[in-house]
Amino acid sequence: MCQNVSLQHFSISSQPELICWEGSCHAVLLRKLEIALKDHQVDEAWETFKDIKRLYGFPSHSLVSRLITELSYSSNPHWLQKACDLVYLILKEKSDLLHSDSLTKLSLSLSRAQMPIPASMILRLMLEKGSVPQKNVLWLIILHMVKTEIGTYLASNYLVQICDHFLLLSASKSNHAKLIKPDTMIFNLVLDGCVRFGSSFKGQQIIELMPQVGVGADAHSIIIIAQIHEMNGQRDDLKKFKCHIDQVSIQLACHYRQFYDSLLSLHFKFNDIDGAAGLVLDMCRCWDSLSIQKDRNDPHKTCLVPIGSYYLKEGLKLQIVPELLQKDSVFQMDSKQELLLFRNGKYVLSNKALAKLIIAYKRDGRIGELSRLMLSLQKELGTLEGGLISDVIDACIQLGWLETAHDILDDMELAGAPASSITYMSLLTAYYKGKMVREAKALLKQMRKAGLIVDLSDEMVMTTCLSGVVDKNRMHTRTSTSIWKSGLAESLVREMKKQEKAILPVVYKFNSSIYFFCKAKMIDDALRIYGRMQEMKIEPTVQTFINLVYGYSCLNMYREITILWGDIKSSRKSGSLVVCRDLYEFLVLNFLRGGYFERVMEVIGCMKEQNMYCDKWMYKREFLKFHKDLYRNLKASNTRTEAQSKRLEYVEAFRTWAGID
Repeated sequence: MCQNVSLQHFSISSQPELICWEGSCHAVLLRKLEIALKDHQVDEAWETFKDIKRLYGFPSHSLVSRLITELSYSSNPHWLQKACDLVYLILKEKSDLLHSDSLTKLSLSLSRAQMPIPASMILRLMLEKGSVPQKNVLWLIILHMVKTEIGTYLASNYLVQICDHFLLLSASKSNHAKLIKPDTMIFNLVLDGCVRFGSSFKGQQIIELMPQVGVGADAHSIIIIAQIHEMNGQRDDLKKFKCHIDQVSIQLACHYRQFYDSLLSLHFKFNDIDGAAGLVLDMCRCWDSLSIQKDRNDPHKTCLVPIGSYYLKEGLKLQIVPELLQKDSVFQMDSKQELLLFRNGKYVLSNKALAKLIIAYKRDGRIGELSRLMLSLQKELGTLEGGLISDVIDACIQLGWLETAHDILDDMELAGAPASSITYMSLLTAYYKGKMVREAKALLKQMRKAGLIVDLSDEMVMTTCLSGVVDKNRMHTRTSTSIWKSGLAESLVREMKKQEKAILPVVYKFNSSIYFFCKAKMIDDALRIYGRMQEMKIEPTVQTFINLVYGYSCLNMYREITILWGDIKSSRKSGSLVVCRDLYEFLVLNFLRGGYFERVMEVIGCMKEQNMYCDKWMYKREFLKFHKDLYRNLKASNTRTEAQSKRLEYVEAFRTWAGID
């Protein structure tokens, strides 16, 4: 729900008791306040302060700071809100009484109490006065803020504000710039929050701020950036990191599992089965060679990674230090295990990843290539007796893909790595149960040739298969030694159901092209791609629209964004698009810059409908930056045209909503 942090009514209406003669009353009240603060009597201190304020105005700077600090030490939200009310009142009437130390303590207490809205307001007040909390304190404040979605949203906007302020100071050669410069830890905390709460476009904006303010990325940053690129479908951007990650020491193999997981996920989303297979083999071979080869003369070597396309003339370059892993810090990253596992010092494909590979190869009719990939993986991982491929064949049999299972068995025989007799018997049993006599005879002939069946007639083999009882003396069975978990068939069923509802690979490819052209400010080319999507009846995604809004915004083409907003509304109305906060926020900011206030209020109305919190402070700041005196003295009765009258109406509506005097 859209809210605004405004000045609370600061109640000092209670009448003080007449405790002394007028001449000494002020001193007595001040003494009473000092004693209450010393004894940590918050109730008494607050009531005494109200008496002093009503009769004599604010007490000394020292007492005011002590009162704010005392209120901040409370874990009670009631007293923390009182502290905020006091700060707002001081700001309005006597701002020189505010001190950064007391404000820092208050913001930390508010964030700990999960009150991110007032916490962000205090941080912003400090920044407007040219200060930020000390780094280690700011880490803790942000750490607590990003535990919630709204807190992450506000922490992100606050970090953007710090960076903007830093860049202004740097441009003017101010020595104060280095005092407010954010560090890698702050970026990591905020970016990790963006990942957890799905704010991927905001995360992308923050990543691009890192090279602008000269902040490098450590090993944690790289993992988070990989996840954001995965969420945004930016495969080309993520691939630029790979050559650097491939070279890190073997000790970091487990840490970078998530990086390869994200890249593999993108290969699948783009339906690049060759890219996925190549990556899987690369991971096995690369880390094996690292364990014996690496020369680590400079473990903290800095590398540069382009942000955006290699071919962009004005691209940014992010400094990364892939070997720098800060373990003793407030930052703790949750690692999801989707496609890759790390077992016994090696990368292992999960059932989900195996299922995606099998489905893709089967769909394209490339079973031979699937077999070769599985054989290569078995060889690299040192798996005995065809364990991995036996699991794949067994899963195919369970799903009734008997032809596929037989093809893989044949490929294994040709490669000199036959499957276990149990796998053969499973397929043979499936043939008999399916009354596939011709196929059963062919397989039985193979088994006899391989020496897997001795002294049994075809009828006896069929009876044995259908009864489920195996004579181990006459059938040379071997136990499967697969290191893979069971449940591959179930994973295949789940993945097939997911793919029925998944975004089509062509959409990721179109979005990737639009992203490139918008980054290059080649908006006409981006629009041609968008037009092709419409011609092909392919529904655009949030990423499609965010990229296009970004492209228009870079060229100050705000009117065109209003037209695109019509397309967004149509997709939203049809149910094909669920608009996220990042897109809504980006639209509001651009409509504010362009002066389209009717559209501003329309988008804000959509956010209200979806109960999205609005950062009024940010929108207010943007309005004052571009339209500070717009229609300030114009009355509706003095407007010259109906269009001007209508625009004035929406400007006033925004001023009222944002709390602009």
